[in-house]
Amino acid sequence: MSETATPSFPKHLLDFRDWSRRQVESLLETAQMMQEVLARPVKKVPALTGFTVATVFFEPSTRTRISFELAARRMSADVVSFSGTTSSTVKGETYRDTLRTLDQMGIDAYILRTDAAGVPYQAHSWLHKPVINAGDGWRAHPTQALLDAFTLREKLGSLEGKKIAIVGDILHSRVARSNAELLPMLGATVVACGPAPLLPGSLPGATLTTSLREALYEADAVMVLRLQKERMEKGLPPSLPEYIAAYQVNRERLGWARPGAPLLHPGPMNRDVELEGTLADSPQSLVERQVANGQAVRMAVLYHVLVGKS
Repeated sequence: MSETATPSFPKHLLDFRDWSRRQVESLLETAQMMQEVLARPVKKVPALTGFTVATVFFEPSTRTRISFELAARRMSADVVSFSGTTSSTVKGETYRDTLRTLDQMGIDAYILRTDAAGVPYQAHSWLHKPVINAGDGWRAHPTQALLDAFTLREKLGSLEGKKIAIVGDILHSRVARSNAELLPMLGATVVACGPAPLLPGSLPGATLTTSLREALYEADAVMVLRLQKERMEKGLPPSLPEYIAAYQVNRERLGWARPGAPLLHPGPMNRDVELEGTLADSPQSLVERQVANGQAVRMAVLYHVLVGKS
């Protein structure tokens, strides 16, 4: 296949191990076209007419679920919504039995979210339909990384040679793992920063540091992650005031990055904890843009896994 030829696409989006840079870039180009659809007075195209998409969320979610469901409906797919908290799983039914039951009802693609790492990977062997990972445990959240990359490219033009700092609870973050996998594929350097108890032993694709100044120094963009308060109850990190004192991204510290460096946060956000609240509403913030772009990116993902061409 030549570099300019239209690439074929993997049937699933579980992470980026089966995806090439060319496939990712082609998907992001499709997302740009989907943005144009979303800018129209009537935000709907017939691309997925006749397909039925199931959002199967064994873990609570607001923005990811709504974003996926709107994305599917914008392309005229039928959507079935499943919540683990109101299903037979609370009576002891297994993930496999639940999914196999749904599969008898004519579902064409599954969007799965679980608090257990690996379920989407197992699901693609139980089902013979496209599976999209909408977040599994600490492992991966590939569509969040795609919308982050799309938003960064929109702002920076290209990620080639850019330094992206990711700050916060890296250890428990599937967003950090997927971004560390995707952003280097697109030419960026990733530096992940947090207190030692919230850093993994290693993170393929990223350099780890406990020094916030080192991470932010001349960064082209800064991504802040939610500090999960339940970790503090377990002593990770020692205390909220200590975390804020050492790692909160505030106006002064953001000045260590390149002038005007865009600021991202995947949400939900703890204002004035991991991020100074006024920064979230500042011109440097792309937080709301990330949410808006999420729908276009997920439309592109659904289109590619179901139709398989750009």
